[in-house]
Amino acid sequence: MTYYQQQFISIRKTVFPKDYLCRQVIRAKKFIDNHFDNPIALRDIAKEAYFSKFHFLRLFKLVYGKTPHQYLTEVRIEQAKKLLKTDLTISEVCFAVGFDSVSSFKGLFKRYTNITPTAYKSQHIHPQPITQSSLRFLPYYLSLKKSNFQDT
Repeated sequence: MTYYQQQFISIRKTVFPKDYLCRQVIRAKKFIDNHFDNPIALRDIAKEAYFSKFHFLRLFKLVYGKTPHQYLTEVRIEQAKKLLKTDLTISEVCFAVGFDSVSSFKGLFKRYTNITPTAYKSQHIHPQPITQSSLRFLPYYLSLKKSNFQDT
């Protein structure tokens, strides 16, 4: 074993909790990932990990560097980004990802992405495919159409 491996192991032992505690925290994280669209309280997540909510909060923050609520909000915002690229309205997206009010959703979305949901949606709208009727707006197409009519 190299010196760096020994240092890594000693740091890991002092900073991270025991493996079984990490597994329980990971289990709770997966619970958040699978149930983000439902109302989730800290006690529900801690119950999933079999910890008191205070002990769980400390462990989660130690392992992931953020509180469970911050992580839940990030998951919801990421899912909202995906849904905003669809035809759903902003309020439909808001409630689909588990937020209770549109105003809080808009505020959190802007805080996490530095852009409003409306602006994000408008940036990611897929352009309509060019159809024959769309070509009528091109000047060259109109002159071609006129010359085709004159030839016949």
